[in-house]
Amino acid sequence: MDPVRVAVVGAGVMGLSTALCISELVPGCSITVISDKFTPETTSDVAAGILIPHVYPDTPIHKQKQWFRETFDHLSAIANSAEAGEAAVHLVSGWQVFQSIPTEQVPFWADVVLGFRTMTEAELKKFPHHVFGQAFTTLKCEGSAYLPWLEKRVKERGGMILTRRIEDLWELHPSFDIVVNCSGLGSRQLAGDLEIFPVRGQLLKVQAPWVKHFIRDGSGLTYIYPGASNVTLGGSRQKGDWNLSPDAEISRDILSRCCALEPSLHGAWDIKETVGLRPYRAGVRLQKELLARDGRRLPVVHHYGHGSGGFSMHWGTALEATRLLKEYVQALRAPAPKSKM
Repeated sequence: MDPVRVAVVGAGVMGLSTALCISELVPGCSITVISDKFTPETTSDVAAGILIPHVYPDTPIHKQKQWFRETFDHLSAIANSAEAGEAAVHLVSGWQVFQSIPTEQVPFWADVVLGFRTMTEAELKKFPHHVFGQAFTTLKCEGSAYLPWLEKRVKERGGMILTRRIEDLWELHPSFDIVVNCSGLGSRQLAGDLEIFPVRGQLLKVQAPWVKHFIRDGSGLTYIYPGASNVTLGGSRQKGDWNLSPDAEISRDILSRCCALEPSLHGAWDIKETVGLRPYRAGVRLQKELLARDGRRLPVVHHYGHGSGGFSMHWGTALEATRLLKEYVQALRAPAPKSKM
């Protein structure tokens, strides 16, 4: 039986994880990842990569919890393996602190992360401007190492990597049987989806090796995430802003806010600025679409629109995208009905 030819468009964390999922779970597919940008040039390379979900208003909470749990379990297995160093996946403990008591004191993901509890008064003394906090252990995933690790796994399983800019999904017909669209913001053009828009995020990567715990303001805007090789300080959220050049004033503001949470950061050095454009929409798009033109058909699976929750949800949503693709594969392989004489 000829292999089903699958093109995955996009080589960020969504594209590569989906390509790997398909190669592991759907036998008889030949997979080609096609993108004009690969690591270290993707949005995923900029992302802080910590597993703390944000809520998608258009997606049922039970579904978001499933995606998060599947991602957490997958990355936990990597963190507990000999691959942990190369993939740059590790456990990190810390605090999420609030300046007023949140309406939801126990978030939906509390029983997925490890050791979730309310902070004690003694712990809160470290944060004099905050009145409530949560302590837990989660996972951090360094995109700059995790993406090459995923790419290597895809290649080991026979996947091809192709550097090419796609202007229209129909360019892939008839060379491919199924297209998986993981193009993020590129879906404005490729899928005509005007619901997706950029939310610009600026981060600082600094050297502060004494910082061992993450600290996150409950608003999600200010955060300190220690990683394997540096500490990520954030952040900013500018809706509809496509500018990839760092803004010095925003960098000063980020550093000031982070130093207010962790005064020892005044001693941080080797400060590097990075900017990424988060692909935002009200809900992740996980959907089959059968494109038709001039009697031709092109089966597409859409998998994009994670905003700032990409790393928190990527493996769970990749599994779902793979299930959708499997339905197409089964339909393509179904024997044609025999005509009755």
